[in-house]
Amino acid sequence: MTPAPSLFDAEKYFHEQIPITRAMGLRVMAHDENGFVVEAPVALNSNHLQTGFGGSINAVATLAAYGFLWLGLQERNVHVVVAESSIRFLRPVREVIRAICLPPAPEEWAAFHAKFTDQGKARITLRVNVVEAGQVAAEFQGLFVARSG
Repeated sequence: MTPAPSLFDAEKYFHEQIPITRAMGLRVMAHDENGFVVEAPVALNSNHLQTGFGGSINAVATLAAYGFLWLGLQERNVHVVVAESSIRFLRPVREVIRAICLPPAPEEWAAFHAKFTDQGKARITLRVNVVEAGQVAAEFQGLFVARSG
């Protein structure tokens, strides 16, 4: 049995399987009871105003939720896709796009995990906050599907 993926494995997976993450400078920062955290510098993801480009902010938020599932299922060969998503931009991001995927309620996670284990496929809605200087700059919500590889 192979060991469960680590933060290093998640970042390596992103950079190998989703090549744009290298150009974005994406880094996996944490995965704990507070959620899964990724960051990307605005310097590599800026718009004409030198603030975070909306598409990059959306991508980093999507990747935070994706990584939360990929690590949370502890299965290297799981296939994760986003089926639907929305984002609200609340304020500019000036230095670092920091996206935190918030853990779902324990009962929601348990139901998702049980269905995935039983059927090899499950879906869940995940929420991500993009924060800078202690303030929420964007709110993302996505419906993700996980399938056994």
